Amino acid sequence: VQLQASGGGSVQAGGSQRLPCAASRRIFSINIMGWYRQAPGKEREFVARIYGGGTTDYAESAKGRFTISRDIAKNMLYLQMNSLTPEDTAVYYCNAFHYGHDWWGQGTLVTVSS
Repeated sequence: VQLQASGGGSVQAGGSQRLPCAASRRIFSINIMGWYRQAPGKEREFVARIYGGGTTDYAESAKGRFTISRDIAKNMLYLQMNSLTPEDTAVYYCNAFHYGHDWWGQGTLVTVSS
């Protein structure tokens, strides 16, 4: 699976950003798709995931502010981010996990200024 994340950019604190991720194959059967992020000087961390059946899961820092979704017909994964803070500044990566195999997109930078 090839994954292409986009939608990054600069946003003011309190603002919103939507990140799309395009997949090169049909996503309806993929075990798990998700979003991770890596802030400057920090390790990559989990943000949100969506299971094949549609169940979602979020990091504590994302709960209530971020929403992961997918459009199966378009093979797209999304991350809607609201109420952004400077602590959300990071490179955001989309991920697909399927029967033990991991695929990563190239990452898109989101910068939140105060």
